[in-house]
Amino acid sequence: MAGVKNSKLKLLYLAEIFEKKTDENNYISATQICDELAKLDIPAERKSIYKDIDVLREYGYDIIHTGTRNGGGYFLGERKFQLAEIRLLSDAVQAANFISQNKTNELVEKIESFASEKQAKILHSQVYVDNRPKTKNESIYYAIHNLNEAITKGVKVTVTYTRRKITEEFKTSSEDKTYTISPYALIWSDDHYYLVCNNEKYDNLMHLRVEKIKKYELTDSPARPFSEVSDYRTHFDSADYASKLFNMYSGEPKPIELACNNDLLEPMLDRFGEKVRIQKLDDEHFILRTNAAVSDGLAAWVVQFGGRVKVRMPNDLIYAVKQKAEEILKNYE
Repeated sequence: MAGVKNSKLKLLYLAEIFEKKTDENNYISATQICDELAKLDIPAERKSIYKDIDVLREYGYDIIHTGTRNGGGYFLGERKFQLAEIRLLSDAVQAANFISQNKTNELVEKIESFASEKQAKILHSQVYVDNRPKTKNESIYYAIHNLNEAITKGVKVTVTYTRRKITEEFKTSSEDKTYTISPYALIWSDDHYYLVCNNEKYDNLMHLRVEKIKKYELTDSPARPFSEVSDYRTHFDSADYASKLFNMYSGEPKPIELACNNDLLEPMLDRFGEKVRIQKLDDEHFILRTNAAVSDGLAAWVVQFGGRVKVRMPNDLIYAVKQKAEEILKNYE
C-alpha cells in the first residue's frame, strides 16, 4: 500500500531528482531514474518515465536529453538560479558581517540547495572566508522582519540599542540606551545593515546598526513623516540617501566639488554614481561635482587619497579635511 500511496508523489520526487542529481555535466538515464524512485518505494517503468518527463516539460521544467552513447541521458538545464548567481549570493552572505556565523552557515546551505548536489559540493569547497568578524546577534532576521513591518505600517518603534565604550579601567563594556524612533528605511552599506530613522527627541535623521538593536517593540503611535526631518517629500529614496552618505555618518547634503587625478575616475564613480558631473581641469585632472552629506566620514574618505584629491568646495569640508591631515601629521611628528 505504501508504494501505491507514494506513487501519487511520483512527479514531485521526479522533479527533485532532476534538481538534485543532474546538471549540464551530470546526466541520468530513464533506468537510473527508476532506480532512484525505487529507493523511495515508488514503482516506475521506463515508459512511464518518458511520459512523466513530458509532463514536467509542459509545466516548465527545462529537461534536456543528450546523446545515448557514453553515459548520455537527461539533465535539468535552466534553473531558478544559475551557478554564477548562486555563487554571488553565497559570497554576499559570507561577506556580510551583520549576519552571525550560524545564520551564515544556514543561509549558505539554503542558497546552495538551488544547485545540483555535485555543483553544491564544488561551490562549498570554493567558498572563500577571510575570517572577518561576525555579529553574535542570532535574532537579526526577526529584527529585520519586524522593523520592515514597522516601516510598512508607518508606526514608531521603541528600541534598546547597544554601544561599546571604554571603562575607567580601560576595558571595553557595553552600554544600552532606549530610543523611541520613527523608522524610514533599511540600508546595507559597507557590510553593515542600518536602520535610517528619527529619534523623537530631535529633528534630524539617525542611523542604527541593526545587529546592535537588542530589543524592539512596535507601538501604536504613527511615525513622524520623513518630510519633516529630511529633504524627501513623496517617498524616502533609500538609494539616493545612501549615495550621499559616507560610512553612514549623518551630515547636511550640499554641493561639493573635488579636483581629482584622472586615474581616480573609477573609484569616484563607484562612490558617487554615474550621474555626477565631470569636467576636464587639465590633462591630468578632472573636476567632479555632486551633492553629498558633509561629515567626518566624507572627510576621512577624501584623506585616504592623499594629494590625488583636492576639495574645492564647500569650505566646511575643506576645513574638515585639513583637520584630518593635521591630526595624522601630529601623530608622526
